[in-house]
Amino acid sequence: MKYNKDTDELFVELKEDTNITSYLSRNKSEFMVPLHEHLTNLLMEKKLVKKEVIKKSQLNREYVYHLFAGTKEKPSRRKVLAIGIAMGLNLEEMQYLLKYAKLNILYPRNQWDSVIISAIEQSLNVLETNELLHEVGETLMLE
Repeated sequence: MKYNKDTDELFVELKEDTNITSYLSRNKSEFMVPLHEHLTNLLMEKKLVKKEVIKKSQLNREYVYHLFAGTKEKPSRRKVLAIGIAMGLNLEEMQYLLKYAKLNILYPRNQWDSVIISAIEQSLNVLETNELLHEVGETLMLE
């Protein structure tokens, strides 16, 4: 999802505005939507089929359906990454997905994260990503 204002603009407005209600009202369209809405938006934007994404994610079908329905809160970072990889997200899109899920973004100073970043850049699928993690002696994404 693209916003009209960048984060710095919002910070300036927020610091200058003495009425939080006014700020919130004026910037309603600038706030993040819940994870399940973001996932649904990604499906539409990328013309993906939910059933195929679930299959490619290698995750439990019911678990992912609950995420998409908004009835599962606080998914694990690894499961969100598996869904993002199954959707074919690029690195920027993956970082946003992690933010929407209220999870830490991928950090290149973390070795495990570096492997995931490399897998995303190479457009690897979930199984290939797990193989890469195994090759370098890292914990698998899905066990």
